[in-house]
Amino acid sequence: MANPSPPRIFSRDRRIAGLRRARVRQSQRDSARYIMDDMVEDVLDRLEFIRLSPKRVLVIGDWTSTLALSLRGGGADVTEADVASIDEEKPIEDGPYDLIVSLSSVDRVNDLPGALLHMRNALADEGIMIASFLGAGSLPHLRRAMLAAEPDRPAARMHPLVDNQAASALLQRALFKRQVVDGRSLTVSFAALDRLVSDLRDQALTSSLANAAPPLSKAARLRAAEAFSATANDKGRTLESFEILTLTGWKD
Repeated sequence: MANPSPPRIFSRDRRIAGLRRARVRQSQRDSARYIMDDMVEDVLDRLEFIRLSPKRVLVIGDWTSTLALSLRGGGADVTEADVASIDEEKPIEDGPYDLIVSLSSVDRVNDLPGALLHMRNALADEGIMIASFLGAGSLPHLRRAMLAAEPDRPAARMHPLVDNQAASALLQRALFKRQVVDGRSLTVSFAALDRLVSDLRDQALTSSLANAAPPLSKAARLRAAEAFSATANDKGRTLESFEILTLTGWKD
């Protein structure tokens, strides 16, 4: 019996549209990019720790190009790709690569096990894959605000997130022989809900669900804003958490 197709949770077209809007916003002054900056810095720290100097590298999702620039400075041949130029649910061409890095991308594919397997298959022997994305536990205040906005029949506005246990199982399913899953928390303070939403738009982190929810009414937006502000500290700032999950796998 053929394997059933994975459920269609995400829209690739919406992901591409969100990325294009984010790039326009990044050309403007004071646009947020702290999530990607944190992920890039973490990857560079990991590579330095394990003393890896890859020759051929594929970087997926880094719209800042910072990681590719740094790796090229070390002599690597780097190919850059994003959701508009690569479909992570299909086999990756032009391998094998010594290193594949996916940043804030692979968590929004409908077939995550398949995407991880495609990355493994594109690695050279003893190659390494690093994938970082927002994991379970992220944006708790935003989630509560969305529930408060529509208390009777809340629409799906935020996609499900992967936790550490599920991530470990996914790496095993993708046939990585060695695997490491770890997480870290990035806390950012906001004066209002609108500021958080703006930052998410800047960083292409808005919803890409296949079934887009209708816009919130004015009253619903007000309820959400009030619920978000209700969690503020004595300085009037709400501390929101971004839980960054990093999956590392080796192809032996």
